[in-house]
Amino acid sequence: MRENRGSSKGKWITLSIIVILAIGLGIYFFSGPKQVKELPPVGQEPKPEGKPEAPPEVARPLPEVRIPLGESDDSIRKKALDLSAKPLWQQWLLNTNLIRRITAAVVNIAEGKTPRKHLGFLGPHVPFTALKKDEKLYLDPHSYGRYNLLADVFASLDTTKTVGLFKEFNPLFQEAYRELGYPQGDFQVILIQAMKELLKVPVVEGEVLVKEAVASYWMVDDPLEDLSDAQKHLLRMGPQNTRKIQKKLQEMALLLGVPESQLPKTKVYVPKNE
Repeated sequence: MRENRGSSKGKWITLSIIVILAIGLGIYFFSGPKQVKELPPVGQEPKPEGKPEAPPEVARPLPEVRIPLGESDDSIRKKALDLSAKPLWQQWLLNTNLIRRITAAVVNIAEGKTPRKHLGFLGPHVPFTALKKDEKLYLDPHSYGRYNLLADVFASLDTTKTVGLFKEFNPLFQEAYRELGYPQGDFQVILIQAMKELLKVPVVEGEVLVKEAVASYWMVDDPLEDLSDAQKHLLRMGPQNTRKIQKKLQEMALLLGVPESQLPKTKVYVPKNE
C-alpha cells in the first residue's frame, strides 16, 4: 500500500448509515508529512405508541422510509446520537450528504478500492511516521495510535440497534446505490461483501518492513503488499485496532444473517521481513 508523504442514530427514522459509517473507521489514507525516527540498534529496546400490538405469531411489516434521500441528514443527526456516547460520533454526524457519501464508500471497499474521497472526515490529523533502525525502515507502532479513537468509537456502537436500524431503513441506501448505477443490485449484499473484505485482513504482529518509492512507502513483505488498498488501510491501524474493528464487523454480519461459517476468521501474520 502506498503511503502519501505530503497529505493527513426513537421511532421510525431514516437511519441506516451506522453500519456503513462504522466500516469506514480506519480505512482512510494515512496523511501528513513523512517523518522518520531514529532508534538504537536491535536489542536496546426504548416501543411504538398508538395501535395495539399484533399477535406474536403475526410478523409486523417494517415501516417505509418516507423522508427523501436528499433531506435525510437532519433526521439522522437527531436520531443517531444515542448509539454511542463518544463525542467524536457526534462530530461525524455533522457531515452532509451522509447516505450517498457512505454508500459510495462501501461500494469502494467491497471492490477493494480506497474510500478516501468519500470519508475524508475520518482522516487522522497526526502525521504518519516510519521508524529507522539498523539502516532499515519500518512502520512506526506509534502511528497506530492515530486510529485508537476511531476504533474505540466503532467498538462503542450498540450492535443490535445498529443492525436493526439498517434493516428497517435500508431503502434510502438502496436508492443511493441505484444512483451510483446499480439498478438491479441489492445493497445489503454489497455491504456484507465489504465487511468480508475487511475481515480478511490479517492481524500483523511484529515489525513491518517498508521501503521508499516516489512520494510513498511500500511494504516489503509481499503477502502484505498484495492486499487490496482497502485492506491495507485497516492493516495499518495496527493489530489492536484491527482486532476491535473486526470483532464489531463479525457481530454485525451475524445479526445481518450471515452464517458464521461464511465469515473469514481472524488470522495472525508475522512478517518475514526478508
